[in-house]
Amino acid sequence: MVKLNKIYTKTGDGGMAGLVDGSRVSKSSLRMAAIGEVDEANAAIGVAIAALAGGEVAGKLLRIQNDLFDLGADVATPGEVEGALRIVPAQVERLEQEIDAMNADLAALTSFILPSGSGGVSALHLARAIVRRAERAAVALDQAEPLNPHLLAYLNRLSDHLFVAARLVASGEGGDVLWQPGTTRT
Repeated sequence: MVKLNKIYTKTGDGGMAGLVDGSRVSKSSLRMAAIGEVDEANAAIGVAIAALAGGEVAGKLLRIQNDLFDLGADVATPGEVEGALRIVPAQVERLEQEIDAMNADLAALTSFILPSGSGGVSALHLARAIVRRAERAAVALDQAEPLNPHLLAYLNRLSDHLFVAARLVASGEGGDVLWQPGTTRT
């Protein structure tokens, strides 16, 4: 269990950050960029939870926030460390099952969807876009220093999960806001 009595340590004042294995890296490193993007994605999901004000989707998102702390620990633990907290296939599979369940009764897509709608729908779309950025940062890190492949799969599925969750919420609020190609040219 984590226990924090003091929030500031001053150990990062010189631009370095500590990792789970005790090593230190530049705060501008690919690893720290990926950790920061995952943190931002988690915060955006928190905003979506607040905008949804409860319900089944919010419950799923709360579990995802916990997963993202696991994922952040995974990114913050380079190499092979015995007992390291890693994303596992079951976490990816849970996302896939939730996507399929949420998508089961939604109408097939006939157009691209604008990232718009109610506060909850828009917050889900914003979180999806931020997760995509976190995924790009993780892929960049993976190309330099291989990561847990389940971590990459989790981020990829998560953006799909947030997209389908936005569609599900929108379906109860009048439907998706559809892209109308070329209609604003004149």
